[in-house]
Amino acid sequence: MNKLVKFIATLIVGVSATFVQAAGLADISMNDASAGVKEALSTGAKYAVSSLGKENGFLGNDKVRIPLPKPLDSVERLLRTLGMGRQADELIETMNHAAEAAVAEAGPILMESIRKMSVKDAKDILTGGDDSVSQYFRRTSSAALTTKFRPIVKKATQKVQLGEKYNNIAYMDAPCFASHIANVGESERLQPYIRT
Repeated sequence: MNKLVKFIATLIVGVSATFVQAAGLADISMNDASAGVKEALSTGAKYAVSSLGKENGFLGNDKVRIPLPKPLDSVERLLRTLGMGRQADELIETMNHAAEAAVAEAGPILMESIRKMSVKDAKDILTGGDDSVSQYFRRTSSAALTTKFRPIVKKATQKVQLGEKYNNIAYMDAPCFASHIANVGESERLQPYIRT
């Protein structure tokens, strides 16, 4: 979800900045500003959901592609060095395809969040920092997105045995992996990463 929110935020901040620059905050009422922010967010959310919720929506976009979890960086590098990059690629592909399946469900939740936006929320977005849109969506839709995404991602990852593949790589029983695996503890199993 964080990548989706960041992607939406990037789109929305650009659209919002254009809107504000064209009209000037002093020249528009707060209701007009609120309506403009809502329209920009709605357009951006629809675009993000439609472009990410399709085949290779995440995987084919360098800005939002989901990498392996940080604890596996050294293992991934070693796999690639040993000519086993395909195993790492399978994990990355599966995680990204699971996200693509889940993101299609985000549209109604984001639209509800936008519909409920107050004039104060819109003002905070316009006058806030670069992450003001992300902060708004995190505050207003994170719980609902997590509830909606978790079973979809879990089902998609179980279908292709992602957890088993991840854990097989994370816990390879090979001497050459021993030093790289030593820092990957039990808490680094896949399940904590299947979240929004």
